[in-house]
Amino acid sequence: MLGSFEFLGKEYGYYMIMALIGALTSGAFSYIMAKKQKLNEVKIVILLLFSVIGVLIGGHLLYGITNADKLWLFGKAESFGDVIYLLSAIFGGQVFYGGLLGGILAGYIYAKATKLENFTGYADILAAAVPLFHFFGRIGCFLGGCCYGVESEFGFTFHNSIIESANGVNRFPVQLFEAGFNLCLFAVILVLLNKNKLRGKLFLLYMFIYAIGRFILEFFRGDDYRGHLFGLSTSQIIGALIFVVIIGYAIINRIKAGNHKKPTQTGGETAVKEQ
Repeated sequence: MLGSFEFLGKEYGYYMIMALIGALTSGAFSYIMAKKQKLNEVKIVILLLFSVIGVLIGGHLLYGITNADKLWLFGKAESFGDVIYLLSAIFGGQVFYGGLLGGILAGYIYAKATKLENFTGYADILAAAVPLFHFFGRIGCFLGGCCYGVESEFGFTFHNSIIESANGVNRFPVQLFEAGFNLCLFAVILVLLNKNKLRGKLFLLYMFIYAIGRFILEFFRGDDYRGHLFGLSTSQIIGALIFVVIIGYAIINRIKAGNHKKPTQTGGETAVKEQ
């Protein structure tokens, strides 16, 4: 919608501003919740910082993978400046799922390396912090004009989008719908967190619900340049895989729980077999 603004002679994108607000808000939320849950608030900040590194690497890397068809251009680079330009063009954007998976991996590595106690307790808090950050991020997408929706009679016309192809066409405000979805997801996780429900499983719940919602919302995205495979976008394919993996994990855990206490016959009396 607004693209960018100028401050003290420099131009800033609205997405970066909203992402910064989201990072500060979700960081403060995590710190407060860690104290409330009697966890180490300093450790959750360090965990967040390591996760952010993973988010940045993973987000840019997956964006580059979606632009893999352009990698051959590096072979035509004639100067270091050309290489920098191509790196910016091919890897300069961010893909949310790449950032999410990269952040999870970085956080897990930190937890393992430091032998972080009650890792799932920290993960429960982050299960609410991530959609809170994402809410602000999607508002930034709307203001900046990226991640735009399909052409629609209902919606908004962009004139200052950072992506030229998005301008001059009335588009469905999919960014606002995803922002609302993330805010609702944050509220649900927060209620469960405060009621001590599903402890240790909230991050999986977040990923499960988000995968479903994102899969549906992808049908309303209009930025087709991201590429498709079998009629599905990269995010839909990743979301479907996450959905299947979590369902499989839940089934396996259910089977293990059922076998944990299995009735057996011992001397004519029923005994409980502990495994």
